[in-house]
Amino acid sequence: MEEGTSPGRPVSRGAEASLRAVDWWGFPAVVKERDAKRYRPKALDERLRRERTRTEVRLLVEARRLGVRTPIVYDVDLERHRLILEELPGPTLKQVLEDASLPAETVARAVRAFGTVLGKLHAGGIAHGDLTSSNVLYPEGVDRPPALLDFSMGTRSPGVEELGIDLHLVEGDLQAIAPKAAGLVRAFHEGYAAGNPDGEKAVRARAKAIRGRVRYA
Repeated sequence: MEEGTSPGRPVSRGAEASLRAVDWWGFPAVVKERDAKRYRPKALDERLRRERTRTEVRLLVEARRLGVRTPIVYDVDLERHRLILEELPGPTLKQVLEDASLPAETVARAVRAFGTVLGKLHAGGIAHGDLTSSNVLYPEGVDRPPALLDFSMGTRSPGVEELGIDLHLVEGDLQAIAPKAAGLVRAFHEGYAAGNPDGEKAVRARAKAIRGRVRYA
């Protein structure tokens, strides 16, 4: 067990990592561990897990410097491919979209705020790489800017293709979850343009091209 933490409880297990909720020196936290992949040679697997852990830490810290809320990194153990991160409260974007009790205007504002946050991230030279509605969280409520989670697939100094993929993933997620997706996609684009005014047109054009490639593949 890590010094300063409680044994914790499992939160989730994804394709790349498992999450465990713990108490870290009195703070609610999450332990993220990158699991070994037996199908990869051991040396390669160790190197990939170490590099991805290091990259995620850097992107979490750099995103905060851009004014984008992310979990605070409490501790890093590269040899064990492990991070201890701040556990943030609040609903995910997925939960907001699925909450029938929320007024449509509130949901649209939440989506617009998410677009602005993503625009800031892109304008600052970071692509998220795995932008699902479950990786967007509203720690201070749906009327406040969201936080972004899980930068394990992120990229520093990305090309327009990586940025376009982020937008394509968001647009697809909104359309899959929300019954009135067209209005929410517009709200998202409005927010994105506010956060990334110089790059918005190029990124949206690339997202459209990616959508076309996927449709006709």
